Amino acid sequence: MKRRFFLQLLATGLSGLAFSPRKTGAAILKSPIGTNRLRPPGAVPEELFPGKCIRCGRCVEVCPYRSIIMLDIRYGIHAGTPFIEAENVPCYLCMKCVDVCPTGSLQRIRQPETRMGLAIINTFTCLAYEGITLCRTCYDKCPFVEKAIRLEQLKPVIDEQHCTGCGICTNACPVTTADGKKAVNIEPIYASDKVTP
Repeated sequence: MKRRFFLQLLATGLSGLAFSPRKTGAAILKSPIGTNRLRPPGAVPEELFPGKCIRCGRCVEVCPYRSIIMLDIRYGIHAGTPFIEAENVPCYLCMKCVDVCPTGSLQRIRQPETRMGLAIINTFTCLAYEGITLCRTCYDKCPFVEKAIRLEQLKPVIDEQHCTGCGICTNACPVTTADGKKAVNIEPIYASDKVTP
């Protein structure tokens, strides 16, 4: 009897969330992944991730840079899953999180083969492209310099074959636009978009 009561209570709570004016059912299911919002390295495709991750928090605990945070209850079915805000604390690709993941939600992958996302330079706001100053911050901070980011006529250019999407360039970028974005932002790569090295 207690189990039936618990399941009814749970169903009522979920239906209340699904139909509340502040949070629709679509919002509960919507992925939080987007510009500068990424899964840790080696993550399985986003449509599988919330079902595969058991929310143990090991990846959060082992991350020496505190790059990985856990999503809270506002994110519906994604609550408790790991997440990186690249402009705040990027991923430094230590790969410790993939070693401790017990379910394979974060699959073991070599550092250069990581494809969390792809850096995109906004040439309208990038200081190097505007000719305001000789800025090469993203180039200097990139762990794969002359591979993931190279300079062409003193302007940074991203090579999608080598960009890991770690977000170090985004975090270092000195430009922040009115909408809170940087001059270089990380767009997530979904399973169908993954580039083979």
